[in-house]
Amino acid sequence: MGREQRSNAGAPLEPGAGPAAAATMRAAVQHRYGPPSVLESSEVGLPLRGPGDVLVQVGAASIHPGDYLVMTGEPYVVRLAFGLRRPRNGIPGRDFAGVVAAVGKDVTAFRPGDEVFGWSTAGTLAEYACVPADNLVRVPVNLSLVDAAAVPRSAMAALQALRDVANVRPGQTVLDLVRSLGADHVVDYTRTDFTRTEKRYDVILENVEARPLAAVRQALTPTGTLIPNSGRGGRWLGPLGRIVTARVLSGFTRQRLKPFLSVEKRKDLLTLADLLATGQVTPVIDRTYPLDEAADALRYVAAGHTRGKVVVTV
Repeated sequence: MGREQRSNAGAPLEPGAGPAAAATMRAAVQHRYGPPSVLESSEVGLPLRGPGDVLVQVGAASIHPGDYLVMTGEPYVVRLAFGLRRPRNGIPGRDFAGVVAAVGKDVTAFRPGDEVFGWSTAGTLAEYACVPADNLVRVPVNLSLVDAAAVPRSAMAALQALRDVANVRPGQTVLDLVRSLGADHVVDYTRTDFTRTEKRYDVILENVEARPLAAVRQALTPTGTLIPNSGRGGRWLGPLGRIVTARVLSGFTRQRLKPFLSVEKRKDLLTLADLLATGQVTPVIDRTYPLDEAADALRYVAAGHTRGKVVVTV
């Protein structure tokens, strides 16, 4: 769908009215925790909009590993935040891009027809999503909605980990990216265990956590920084055990073991928008799926072998 068609939105709607007088929308819905098979395509009511909210017609939504954890309800600790017996919000997904369909009466930064991207607390695997205006920024003109949808939480996590936690400086060696993104040195995990080579890194941003903590530390320089950034772990507490271990060890070594949780911030999303607009950051898309195949998209992400982001197009 071209930009000319995507931007053809109507005038601002009064609170409570739906776009083009529509009362329902298509969405991927789950009524219980479980594997991807719990998802079904359903017609549901449009999300309600408050005075500071923006109703967005979703063009694309990306899948995050955390979305799979929330869908399955494992580790069980996630249920404390998302619902003990069943999901509090039955529509998965948080990162998305689309076209503003309507705005609340207090919103002045956006108007219908604007292309935007950002994050929601849930509910982006649907034709419409409603979020606070502060969760959105405009899509750079050189970016498609599919590419923009791949950015928000994953890119913010990488930005905050490398800039704020690791304090990466020119000349340091970082283990993170891949050859297609311009990395100088690449490790193929199917052939080489990076913890068993002689290469030592100043910073390791560990997005998979497939190796024991002690082994990963051996790949660090004596004063290097390790940033575990994965939700993997046991069935009950998930990564909490590894996080606690890393925190304790940090007090007995010159190495910095810095598990962290990224926080969605509009100013960081604006920073990323600038980097995208100038071509300094390029989204990498592994696969796209239509909304009716959202379960397959989540299943693919759960397998742990994606090479870039997985995006659901609406």
